[in-house]
Amino acid sequence: AFLGPPEVNISSCLNCINVTIKLPASHLRKNEKLCSLIDIYRELDYSITLKTFDGDHKRLHKTIAKEIFSTVIEELYPNRNYCVSVVVTASLNKNSIPSPWKCITTDSGAVAQQDYYTAAITGAICFSLILAGALKCMHAGGYILLGKSLPHTLV
Repeated sequence: AFLGPPEVNISSCLNCINVTIKLPASHLRKNEKLCSLIDIYRELDYSITLKTFDGDHKRLHKTIAKEIFSTVIEELYPNRNYCVSVVVTASLNKNSIPSPWKCITTDSGAVAQQDYYTAAITGAICFSLILAGALKCMHAGGYILLGKSLPHTLV
């Protein structure tokens, strides 16, 4: 029997990729209940292959004992496209089908910095509008910049 393919979701972080993996379903039943691969093998090995447009690839091998798990691939270049494929094997079963390739572009620090500047400028504009509104209300209420002198009866 072949294992796989696992279900893989990826998301980008700063110079890294977060990979969430869900083990493939098994077809073995015990007492009318579908068994998971962890129930059958206790531990599984997974291997992540990472590749870029220029063919560089990195492999990560780890052992797991959970149905759904996440791992982070770090030390990547910002603003670069990476593709990920995952294969799951067991000590007693090396026949496996890898997941389809999923690709994503890593985040860069410039995006975060740009968001900071956008927020700062938006905040400054809002503050200016609030200040202008407050001054207009104070002027209309007669608290500042009185244009007319007071009548003689009030003096």
